[in-house]
Amino acid sequence: MGNLDAKRDWGHAKDYVKMQWLMLQQENPVDYVIASGVHHTVREFISMSAENLGVKLEFIGSGIDEVGVVREVSGELAPFIKSGMEIVRVDPRYFRPTEVEELLGDPSKAREELGWVPKISLEEMCHEMIESDLEEAKKNRILVDFGHDLSITGRD
Repeated sequence: MGNLDAKRDWGHAKDYVKMQWLMLQQENPVDYVIASGVHHTVREFISMSAENLGVKLEFIGSGIDEVGVVREVSGELAPFIKSGMEIVRVDPRYFRPTEVEELLGDPSKAREELGWVPKISLEEMCHEMIESDLEEAKKNRILVDFGHDLSITGRD
């Protein structure tokens, strides 16, 4: 992972497309900010993702030496993850060349003029993403079990 302290304004595509549609319905073009108006760190998003799998993480160290270690696993969604495993590591290669610590949009104009408010929370979006990834992992597991090579591309 890159900068775990980076704060980002996470939002769901369904909400953003709805906002785009509302913008296109206006008689005259107007600029609006499409954003949730709330930010969370990358670390918080990783923890939330892990919790959706029944995994509790503890982050140890700081900066490029920070790692995420599994403290507890409950349920059966992450059968290969065990307590004590290091499953998150910072890698400076993933830092943005011009890192921005905090990205936060102000959608108040869209709320006031168009009545637009994001409806999907970060927690719901994260859960949806994990569900999708789990379905993909199940398909991949079946292929591997039947002898297909699923080499992961883009890795060193």
